[in-house]
Amino acid sequence: MRPARARSDGESLRHIAVPYDSDESFLSLAVPRVRAALDEDRRVLVITCATKLGLLNEALGGDAEHIDSRVSTTWFGHPYRTLAAYHDYARGQRTLVIGEPVWEGRSEREVRELIRSESVLNAALGATSSIMLCLYDLREVPETVLDFGPVNHPLLLGADGEVTSPRFVPPHELVLNGDRTPLPEPAPGARTISFTARELRRLRRRVSDYARAAGMDHELVTSLVLSVSEIAANSIEHGAGHGTITMWVNSGELVCEVADPGGALDDPLPGYIPPEPESPRGYGLWISRQLCDLVQLRSEGGVLRVRLHLAMGIDGGRQA
Repeated sequence: MRPARARSDGESLRHIAVPYDSDESFLSLAVPRVRAALDEDRRVLVITCATKLGLLNEALGGDAEHIDSRVSTTWFGHPYRTLAAYHDYARGQRTLVIGEPVWEGRSEREVRELIRSESVLNAALGATSSIMLCLYDLREVPETVLDFGPVNHPLLLGADGEVTSPRFVPPHELVLNGDRTPLPEPAPGARTISFTARELRRLRRRVSDYARAAGMDHELVTSLVLSVSEIAANSIEHGAGHGTITMWVNSGELVCEVADPGGALDDPLPGYIPPEPESPRGYGLWISRQLCDLVQLRSEGGVLRVRLHLAMGIDGGRQA
């Protein structure tokens, strides 16, 4: 039996990009690091495909019983829920995480947000006692994704060991394709509703009615209404005290934009990092990023626009 896991001892995150090109090289880098982490009483999580998990378990023998493992397709299904899961796993623990997302078959938007979430890990887990090895299988990972490995990771693992990445960009400085372009105009027939503090209950009901009429799956309506309510409440408490909500259906999604004429972006990573449990602020955007498929923010002409995207469901809904 291995001894009980140790408590966090003041270490900070080591976030490392690890390219490899064969199953043998995967095992040669993973097996000794897993065993070393177990000997250091670290909690160990490995996320990759089922085939590689099988190879790793076989190579580890009895030590395989002491690690946590997840399949990539499940763990990396939603970038910001993944971020929250990493945060929960590493919080207050000395950990080793070996992670390998699935990049093939994703849309351009999904790839962009997964790249962004990898960058945000540097801030979200910066104070944790974690070693994170992010794997890049050179046989499968697209070149456009490989190019961001040195950008998102302060450390790179090569033949000579770990080296500092000269291309690393802190997450609050990362700019991805489309981040600064104007948001598209709402679709024709979009519905706009004004709101104030006294009208939040009516607002929630109208958003719910619109989503149901558009054909959104029942379980998703609650997520949408909660997200919109959180952002509208932020506008009332911290912005102008009033605003508008515009809703429309586009390509199987319901899009809902909250416009705050007194808003401003004063957080460099708005809603990406979990708020501290005792914090009275910071939950609105965090909750919305967890519940929605995409959250976009733009601040233009003194107006803060928060655009929420959520899939309609199995049948894609119908035009409202």
